[in-house]
Amino acid sequence: MTTRHTEIYSGKAKRRVIYGVQYLFLIVVSIVCVFPFLWMLIGATNKSMDITLGKMSLGNQFFNNLKNLLEAGDLLTCLKNSAVLSVFITVLSMLICSFAGYGFVIFQSKKKEFFFSLILLSMMIPTSSLVIPMFKMFNSMHLLNTKLGVVLPALSTAFLIFFFRQNTKNFPLETIQSARIDGLGEFGIFFKIYMPMMKSTYAAAAIITFMSSWNNYMWPLISLQTKDQRTLPLLISSLGTAYTPDYGMIMVGIIITTIPSAAIFFLMQKSFVNSMMGSVK
Repeated sequence: MTTRHTEIYSGKAKRRVIYGVQYLFLIVVSIVCVFPFLWMLIGATNKSMDITLGKMSLGNQFFNNLKNLLEAGDLLTCLKNSAVLSVFITVLSMLICSFAGYGFVIFQSKKKEFFFSLILLSMMIPTSSLVIPMFKMFNSMHLLNTKLGVVLPALSTAFLIFFFRQNTKNFPLETIQSARIDGLGEFGIFFKIYMPMMKSTYAAAAIITFMSSWNNYMWPLISLQTKDQRTLPLLISSLGTAYTPDYGMIMVGIIITTIPSAAIFFLMQKSFVNSMMGSVK
């Protein structure tokens, strides 16, 4: 065997070892990531005692656990509340934050960078430090225990404004200039040109905002004070604080809570990836 053949064989062997290590690492990471979901699905089919004993095989108690969940809490009302709040927050926050991101890039102003810096600085303020001022403010406005009191604080976030601003930087400004020459107004440009061309950005923003609002726990816990206004995370939390928690019932509730977020992500994941890469379709 010649020296050249030996080098080629050695290079192939090294690549195989590297690929093998990479695949092994990915397999281990995948198992670690998937295991909690697998354990959740298995737990939903077993009794609470079997879960605490560490049973890792499927049982036949899923429908009993679902029945117990329906009897223990007003599941349908909580599901409706979560859906209404998440849809309203997602649609309105995307509209408002995209307006802001569009304006920071398209319109010229000497102070816009200063105001944008203030918005970014607001991201450094812990959410927990705002709870007491927000509680007092919404209490004085008589908005506690209302859906509007949950929607208003989430309508505009610094991250979403930053996200739209960064993606708008890749938007072709020549298109806007041509539309202005043709006599199209600013609102027409935004709704008829900007929004259709930035659909991947809107899809990514919808995933982020929906998942955040659907899983929101702290502010709804403080502001929603009656059972008829509770969301799904609050219902799951209340089930876990019982003297003897029924873990099978809780697992079913977690599955129901997880399904909408997972469905939204898998339906829009292609647009989400395109937007994260900064593409404008």
